[in-house]
Amino acid sequence: MIIKKATFVKSSTKAKDCPTAPFPEYAFIGRSNVGKSSLINMLCMRTKLARTSSTPGKTQLINHFLINDAWYLVDLPGYGYARMPERERMKMKRMISGYIQNSERLVCLFLLIDVRLKMQKADREFLQSLGENQIPFVLVFTKTDKVSKNQLSRNIEQYKNAMLETWESLPDVFLTSALKNTGRKEILEFIQKTLD
Repeated sequence: MIIKKATFVKSSTKAKDCPTAPFPEYAFIGRSNVGKSSLINMLCMRTKLARTSSTPGKTQLINHFLINDAWYLVDLPGYGYARMPERERMKMKRMISGYIQNSERLVCLFLLIDVRLKMQKADREFLQSLGENQIPFVLVFTKTDKVSKNQLSRNIEQYKNAMLETWESLPDVFLTSALKNTGRKEILEFIQKTLD
């Protein structure tokens, strides 16, 4: 897939306020500071499509981008950011679950994981909610350029083993680096395949 056009459409605070045009949706989510905005910009070959920040929790709305006038890329807020006040954190959680559970056009959720870290409690809980609600998703390991090849293999294996404690089978897995454009071709091919 070649991305010829990527246009910001709308930011929403609730699922019911999201765009109503009948395009398939591919949503991206992960814990705060996982490199989500950088990955989105890399996929679309734009430097400032999604706002990047060194401050965790920058994305606080459901952001829709129309790609090639054919499908929506949805940038969701990060989860598990401990420094946010409890009231705000619960509001964010309701916003995310409201979108994920109620979007009728969500084809796949891309769950981003920082490959340098072991499975966190927030990840485990989020994965469990995806399973309970039968949400189609894939795993996207980010920042693969930050670890050695041996460490990369070990960390991914640990993550898979942790998932297999409660999951019968594993979803598709993508390895990415926004810095080196790793994984871009594979993710776009996956999206193209599911669109077709």
